[in-house]
Amino acid sequence: MRALLINPNTTPAITAKVLAAAQAFAPDIAFTAATGRFGAAYIASRAAYAVASHAALDAWAAQHAGQDAIILACFGDPGLDALRELSDVPVVGMAEAAVHAAMQAAPRFSIVTGGAAWKPMLQDYLAARGLAHGIASIRTVEPTGATLVNAAQESVALLHETCLACIERDGAEAIVIGGAGLVAFSAPLRRMLPVPLIDGLEAAIATAGTATRLGIRAAPLRCAAADSTGLSDALAAALRCRPHH
Repeated sequence: MRALLINPNTTPAITAKVLAAAQAFAPDIAFTAATGRFGAAYIASRAAYAVASHAALDAWAAQHAGQDAIILACFGDPGLDALRELSDVPVVGMAEAAVHAAMQAAPRFSIVTGGAAWKPMLQDYLAARGLAHGIASIRTVEPTGATLVNAAQESVALLHETCLACIERDGAEAIVIGGAGLVAFSAPLRRMLPVPLIDGLEAAIATAGTATRLGIRAAPLRCAAADSTGLSDALAAALRCRPHH
């Protein structure tokens, strides 16, 4: 199986950490990783999220050929539905996959991530997808994922404290760790917590593997309404009218 990991922010170091974590979790999968060609170094606003959706499409257009699955390596899943519209292989988002996994683990679960701006963004995203039921809480720590990744020991302690608050105060029976920059913290936190911990990247990889084994293929866009201006050649070509697969 071949899978494309798309990091829609512009920080190659995050992409490298995601790729390393993916290879360790699923060494049987041949991963290729792509970093956003433009946009924010870290997604921490709705505006940056909107730009990241375009960056994800741009990366997909450039590198999707020959892949068996696409994994959107950003917990907010920017561009997920648009990617599914264009792709003829499964496209999986970290947030969506992690929440589905958490629903299997416990009736009530919490999401922990970095950056205060993500709480309302995730609330809106999950509500729009019908995934808000069962969420005990969404707690954020003040540092963003980009900051947390550079202070591992302190970050694990802070995230552990926040996870315990979800369990003890909010009634969470499972924890979802959200954020591509937080993938390195899942293993130590899992050992420290008394409830199941779901890592978004691991959930997305497992979901992509299942979809591929089941032979699931998306129904890609039949035809775009018009030609495009100002896009990369690859993305513009993907948006042109073409036969349905």
